[in-house]
Amino acid sequence: LLSNEIKSTYFFLITYPVLSQVGIGTTNPNAALDIDGDLIIGEVVDEIDNTVAESSILVSSGTGLVKKVSSKQVYESNIKTAIKGNFSTGGTTIGITLGSNYAIVPFNNLDFDVNNEFDTATYTFTAKQDGIYDIYAQINSSGGLAVSTNYGIQILKGTEVIAQQNFANISVSLVVGSINVTPPVRSVQTLVELSENETIQFRLFTNLASVSLLRSKTDSFFTIHQIR
Repeated sequence: LLSNEIKSTYFFLITYPVLSQVGIGTTNPNAALDIDGDLIIGEVVDEIDNTVAESSILVSSGTGLVKKVSSKQVYESNIKTAIKGNFSTGGTTIGITLGSNYAIVPFNNLDFDVNNEFDTATYTFTAKQDGIYDIYAQINSSGGLAVSTNYGIQILKGTEVIAQQNFANISVSLVVGSINVTPPVRSVQTLVELSENETIQFRLFTNLASVSLLRSKTDSFFTIHQIR
């Protein structure tokens, strides 16, 4: 049975169609039907059409206004970031030409990206939600690097360097000459707090004019994992 208040509201709705806004528990309604208080629905019919559920989930906004969102939006707004990327296949190396000693590492392939946050065209990660992220990247030069050559990798938050590994190659003198003893691998890792829409990129640093990196997934890759 309907309460007297709801009956009265229903009466006004069907009797006075020119009435644009009706309030229950308020004399100053801000919508066609504005309820200031709890809402109890005795029975709700199950929806068997999955396509409706995919696009018609009702949520309450910060102002209390009921709006519709898709199930995909609800899912992606709560799933934590998990990404692993590398270089696309084709050939054994990828060449990078540097300008002013820097170049963005062109990671253009993804093993997975559960929240669709990494753009392989711009080599940029854009956070969809606030959180703490674990960031890791590794690169491996395809050949020996000259002694005293600076060579490393950086993590950029926006345009700010937040972590890096960079050092010059060294050699050991032998009776018959010298040998380069510095490995060609550079890796960098850090934890970073990101807000929604903040970005992460990986940048190569060296005083060489160009560098060739091994394309293999086990040699050059990155991971981004949201931990909270």
